Amino acid sequence: MCGIVGVVSNAPVNQLIYDALLLLQHRGQDAAGIVTQQQRKFYMHKAKGMVRDVFRTRNMRSLPGNCGLGQVRYPTAGNAFSEEEAQPFYVNAPFGITLVHNGNLTNAKALKAELFSTDHRHINTDSDSEVLLNVFAHELDKATHGMPLTPEVVFTAVRQVHRRVRGSYAVVALIAGHGMLAFRDPYGIRPLCLGHGPNTVVVASESVALEGTGFQLERNIAPGEAIFVDLQGKLHSEQCADAPTLKPCIFEFVYLARPDSALDGISVYQARLNLGETLAQRVISTVPPNEIDVVIPIPESSRPSAMQLAQLLGLPYREGFVKNRYVGRTFIMPGQAVREKSVRQKLNVIVSEFKGRNVLLVDDSIVRGTTSREIVQMARDAGARKVYLASAAPPVRYPNVYGIDMPTSKELVAHDRSVEEIRAIIGCDALIYQDVDGMKKAVLKAASAGPDGQTIQLAGFDASCFDGVYVTGDITAADIARMADGRSDGVEGEEDSSRLALPNPS
Repeated sequence: MCGIVGVVSNAPVNQLIYDALLLLQHRGQDAAGIVTQQQRKFYMHKAKGMVRDVFRTRNMRSLPGNCGLGQVRYPTAGNAFSEEEAQPFYVNAPFGITLVHNGNLTNAKALKAELFSTDHRHINTDSDSEVLLNVFAHELDKATHGMPLTPEVVFTAVRQVHRRVRGSYAVVALIAGHGMLAFRDPYGIRPLCLGHGPNTVVVASESVALEGTGFQLERNIAPGEAIFVDLQGKLHSEQCADAPTLKPCIFEFVYLARPDSALDGISVYQARLNLGETLAQRVISTVPPNEIDVVIPIPESSRPSAMQLAQLLGLPYREGFVKNRYVGRTFIMPGQAVREKSVRQKLNVIVSEFKGRNVLLVDDSIVRGTTSREIVQMARDAGARKVYLASAAPPVRYPNVYGIDMPTSKELVAHDRSVEEIRAIIGCDALIYQDVDGMKKAVLKAASAGPDGQTIQLAGFDASCFDGVYVTGDITAADIARMADGRSDGVEGEEDSSRLALPNPS
């Protein structure tokens, strides 16, 4: 999971991209990068850290130009602490291309071997995004045959990318001297939308990045579709996949996306309200409402679900945890030790809301169980008589291979365990989960007509981490094991071996 943005305008875009990345910071806090283009030259700055820390005034001044890309990174493959694996990535041929990518390629290892042995291209990092860039660059080189670049040629290259690449990918790229390209995988697993303003075209991972910077959401980029915006702002689009079908990742609506976003015609906030509504029925069948004194959300993604649940059950809704906003989202922090340490730094209890009460805690999901166990203990330490825990999502039982950091079964508290076994590990008095069908119906119910008035045609969802059904249809146990071996991990401070050995002028 990463956040990406691309802009073509008739005015400088560095500040606009910076502002959009701030709105997408929830999608990645490991690294950030921006590249701009002036005439045919690229200007790039990227580094580890949050957007506000990576870009200083001197960095912004060195990013001139009227078109550019940006990314906030949350690593799921490669080295979590490598600055070289921060995006954008760049290749100088053909034309000069920079690229940002949100998703995860499931056949990256095979593609890397092909690139070396057949395409004769060099990959210098463990990032699947660099693999994707080189596949596209190779196909664009083949498609042009030394001829001038046209949108039709670009779409031919994208068509070949779809045929070679497997997995999830939302991509934005700049082709030096020509324009901006954006495309989405044939299942639309990761989100990508298109917006516009006066003499400006913007693409971004979430609608909030458009609306928050003063632009109007035009539509979502369709699965398999590619759009090309030339440097004069003219937009060309074409369906480049053989059999596209819209099956977005349902975890975007459960947790990943901001509540004020709409993805593929579905309001994230409304989806979470609906999840709370269906969860309320599950709670009634497990714990009588008269045994619950108060409903308390675990900030922040669970708040809409908790509010709706409390209203339907006729129970008081209270804020029992205060969040330190200067600690990152624990789910997306690399390294289990870092996650465990940061839970109590991230949340502090309001003792008066717990003391002597039976509390129902509501969370958006339970992945590793570490945070849940710590929070339940915090509630007990604050004096709660009983602590019940409800999850707006079903048990996370299977690894995710499409760009969310849950790649190994052994890390998932629900894998091969009953609800009672999970309850015992977490330490709560009762544990209530959403069911898979209820989750899908709740999110689908939040779908509305798109900005163009057309009803969004969803073929379903990728809910693989809940039901084990991988929508690309090509995932085996061996694939999962291989991707787990290549997951992002490590210890901060380790030597960055991905960096090319260049002499230090000092």
